[in-house]
Order: sequence, then C-alpha cells, then structure tokens
Amino acid sequence: MSSALLFGSIGTLVDTSELQRQAFNQAFKKHKLDWQWSRADYTQMLKKSGGRQRIEDYAQKKGTAVDIQAIHRDKSEIFQQLMEATHIFPRQGVEDTITAAKREGVKLALVTTTSEKNVATLLSAISDRISPDIFDLIVDNSDVTVGKPSSAAYEFALEQLHQTADSCVAIEDNLDGVKAATASGIPCIAFPGENTAQHTFSRAEYKTNCLSFETMKPLLSKRDLPSAA
Repeated sequence: MSSALLFGSIGTLVDTSELQRQAFNQAFKKHKLDWQWSRADYTQMLKKSGGRQRIEDYAQKKGTAVDIQAIHRDKSEIFQQLMEATHIFPRQGVEDTITAAKREGVKLALVTTTSEKNVATLLSAISDRISPDIFDLIVDNSDVTVGKPSSAAYEFALEQLHQTADSCVAIEDNLDGVKAATASGIPCIAFPGENTAQHTFSRAEYKTNCLSFETMKPLLSKRDLPSAA
C-alpha cells in the first residue's frame, strides 16, 4: 500500500487567516453591525473551527440578533474576492514538499471542510505554483455533514484513497484540525499560520513553520521520528 500526505485546510497551503478576518469585518460592515474583530480577538477565536459558529457565538456574547447565514454567505463571497485580488502564494516548504511527495509516489489530498468555492478560488489563485490536478483527492464541506474536530472528513479521505490511518500523515494549521486527524488515528504535523502560531498543539507529532518532506518522511515509513527544529 502506498502512503498519503493529507493537507488539512486551505490554510496549510496559503496563510489566509488575515484575509479571512478582513472578510468577516467587511461583512459585518455590510450588515450595518459595529463589530470589528481585532487580530487578538481572532487569534482566540481560531482555537475553534467554523466561521458560522464564530458569528453565532459572538452575536450571543453581544446580545444581538443577526442573520448568521447571510453574514457568513457575504463573508465567504468577500473572502473569495480578496483571494482573487490579492497576490497570495504557497507557504514556506509547501511546493518542495508536494514535489518530493509526488516524486516518491506518495498520494496527495486536501482534506478540508470549507466550501468547494473557497477551495476552487484558492487553488486557482496559486495554480501557477501548484496545479490543482496534483491532488489525488480534494475533500470539502459537500462531502461530509459535520466539520472538524469531527474525524468525518479524514475518515472519508481514507476510504476514498484506499488508505489506512498508519499509512498517512496529516498537516494541520489549527487545533480542531489536529484533533480531527488524530481522532481518526492519523499522525499529524502542526503547521500553524501567523494567527495560530501561539496555540499549543499537544496532540501533534511536532510543530513547524516550514514544511520538509524529509523531516516528515519517517512518519510515512513508520520509522522513529528525528528531532525537528
């Protein structure tokens, strides 16, 4: 059986967190709300997954009745527009890791629970650096009924790729993503972005700010993991 490398979110390919925060704030303004999420606010919110849930939780905290679905829909549209208008590029080590994995016959998957449109927009924006066709599987929220930290997306990916958990390695940039991967038995590398770097990834095999296929290779080949910087 071959191995598989599973990128757990679009944020593991491109650090989109600040664009996401900007999109939330623009959506709030569009809906005539005086909400403004600071970077410090958002960093705390990112300890849990789910944009709709963040809006709902914040509305309850503020004691304000809002149309959560409409705000989130507008936020997603604004986020996609920002990705199209902004020069975004793959994170450090991502391109080299993908190239090395493919060269060694390792399958590649993107296992996210964001929308198909978010995935498509991001992959289109970086298609000159990473071809969408390089992925053997792309999972989005149309494939599962529950988001992370549920392991549903990873269970689906294992089934579709005909892999077992011990033949895969997941890469995640947030706490709920790591929980989802490890809940399905998949060893997970924490690759936090600028707004999740201070989170404690105790369930991850290790934490890095630059992906390296050689460093993660022992996990795929079931050998002892070397020390990581």
